[in-house]
Amino acid sequence: MRGVLAACVMAAGVAALAGKVSVGTTADLVEHARELARAAPLIDGHNDYPWALREKAPTLDLAALDIRGAQPKIMTDIPRLRAGGVGAQFWSVYVPSSYQGQAAVRAVLEQIDIVHRMVERYPDTFEIAGTADDIERIVRAGRIASMAGMEGGHAIDSSLGALRMMYALGVRYMTLTHGDNVPWADSATDTPRVGGLSRFGEAVVLEMNRLGMLVDLSHVSADTMADAIRVSRAPVIFSHSAARALCDHPRNIPDEILRELAKNGGVAMVTFVPSFIAPEGGRRYPVQAEELRRQRQAHPNDPAAVDAAMKKWYDAHPDPPATLGMVADHIDHVRQVAGIDHVGLGSDFDGIQSTPQGLEDVSKYPALAAELLHRGYGDEDVKKVLGQNVLRVIRAAERVAATLQKDQPPSTATIESLDGHR
Repeated sequence: MRGVLAACVMAAGVAALAGKVSVGTTADLVEHARELARAAPLIDGHNDYPWALREKAPTLDLAALDIRGAQPKIMTDIPRLRAGGVGAQFWSVYVPSSYQGQAAVRAVLEQIDIVHRMVERYPDTFEIAGTADDIERIVRAGRIASMAGMEGGHAIDSSLGALRMMYALGVRYMTLTHGDNVPWADSATDTPRVGGLSRFGEAVVLEMNRLGMLVDLSHVSADTMADAIRVSRAPVIFSHSAARALCDHPRNIPDEILRELAKNGGVAMVTFVPSFIAPEGGRRYPVQAEELRRQRQAHPNDPAAVDAAMKKWYDAHPDPPATLGMVADHIDHVRQVAGIDHVGLGSDFDGIQSTPQGLEDVSKYPALAAELLHRGYGDEDVKKVLGQNVLRVIRAAERVAATLQKDQPPSTATIESLDGHR
């Protein structure tokens, strides 16, 4: 944890580092971090509990993984969400890119349904939020504001009508791609096909702007990042990414994009994924990518066999060790390149097999906030990182949508008419 505990104890009896509070013990610093999380409020950009439920309860029965009590086999449950001070959560409604067409649309609808049923099952804890005002109201009421984040543009099957219906069901961001390209946008971890966004991809971004749906650039190629920032009329987000300068993985954000993000007004929500945080993750990636290519060649049209083979590979090649301090390093880097107004948090809890030491589950956010205080971040800057920056971006997207909806009807563009193919 980069010595935060020892350092805090050594600092006993001195003024908190730029936090304007006196601390005597590590516990004092962490408690102050909890207060900041409540005030921010703390907003996490990416939690995969809905997919964890799908994996552990194939019938999608919430009772089979009841998060009202402790659930040690996953990283998320209500007691730990409360302990972590979570005020708002984007719940990932992820489906693998091996799902295509109607299968992808059906699966993402089922994932959205999980979020709605979770809120209905635990109404004292969760409430669906559609706007920034909703988030603030729900947090004041003592509940966790809940929104869906759709991970992968394949889930709309190249249909703007489907995109609009996802928004109507509560989806408030869409990650343009996942691990594979979509017909209209290139992924960070696939062979480029359209050189960023196609004409239809640009239409998708503009329709998201008109709706008020956040454009999420995690998982996309650097060319797609640049194109989306160029086209978007609203600030964009990275829901769960890190800095490529510290971990040279294609999933991470290059410095030149971070600089453009600052001009756009968006936010990079720093993830906790060890492979994207630890430098060794970047060095391991080419070997991992080659193994995936080999398995896909060996098992064409059989994604289940590919998944099983890759699971064995991951078991033999575990994630590199990462620490809370490494996550703070990435926050530091984004702050240095893009500025303090463009940093947030996107854990990817329950979408990862391992976690950084010190950030094992959703109860640990205060430890990260305490580390930022230790590094000299002031209270207001910590609150920006914890959630205020994201809240600002949501409000900005809402303003853009309100303006666009005055003049523009829903787009009837199709991929066939703009790109000449489906």
